[in-house]
Amino acid sequence: MKFGIAIPNCHGDYADIHLTTEVAHEAEEAGWDGFFVWDHIGDKWGDEVLDPWVMLTAMAMRTQRVKLGTMVTPVTRRRPWKLAREVATLDQLSNGRVILGVGSGGGIEYINYHEPGDVKTYGERMDEALELLSLLWSGERISYQGEYYQLENVRHLPRPVQQPRVPIWVGGVWPNHKPMRRAARWDGVCPIGKNVNMTGQMTPEQAQACFEYVASQQTADQADQPFAKVQWGRLDGKDRGYDTALVSNYAEVGVNWWIENLSWERGTLQELRSFIRQGPPR
Repeated sequence: MKFGIAIPNCHGDYADIHLTTEVAHEAEEAGWDGFFVWDHIGDKWGDEVLDPWVMLTAMAMRTQRVKLGTMVTPVTRRRPWKLAREVATLDQLSNGRVILGVGSGGGIEYINYHEPGDVKTYGERMDEALELLSLLWSGERISYQGEYYQLENVRHLPRPVQQPRVPIWVGGVWPNHKPMRRAARWDGVCPIGKNVNMTGQMTPEQAQACFEYVASQQTADQADQPFAKVQWGRLDGKDRGYDTALVSNYAEVGVNWWIENLSWERGTLQELRSFIRQGPPR
């Protein structure tokens, strides 16, 4: 089991670039394996929003080992070629420590900014965008003609350190099947349970059902590749024995990445530093 921290890139002191960077350093020192940030550009929770890629770049400069990434990037409100450059550059800077979490997104970040498309086409656009990311990270010269994206005679260098690509983890609401079928084609799944709030989490039984469905959608070759099965979870933080037992229950159903979901609903980032400094329940 690997353990990560996920924090918002918005609201209160979560939008303090100096504090968030220092906390990422402290998380690595405490033994966490990953540090992830939300990817919002304009938010219903307030006007204080940091750019996630600048955040992650600052964190890369203050860490050596911990994995870094987004949970999750709404790919369809990004230009795939720009996102490809950002991720590849960060992977170079961090010496191959980037994980790209992706989702379809929606809401005010599309409506208020008059982003094109609609919820019925977000999934189709994301499938094309993910294919493009993988092609661009190959470093080969490519042309691409899709329904939503077109490229002609382009080559992206330098390649990411990680090959054949930076790992792509797909988020989605379980038990919706479409995002889980998408996840089966990539490198990991980050399910959020339907009607589970920001301080809750899916049960082991729900997680197991999700993972079994994803596995049923994979080819034999896909099933043989490393695959992240993420629990978007919440530890108690006070009873180490309880937390160890809780994590063990999820490990038994296949969870191999525990991402601790921190937000203002559990406290300010300053208040949660002591929890992070405890480290994960190995």
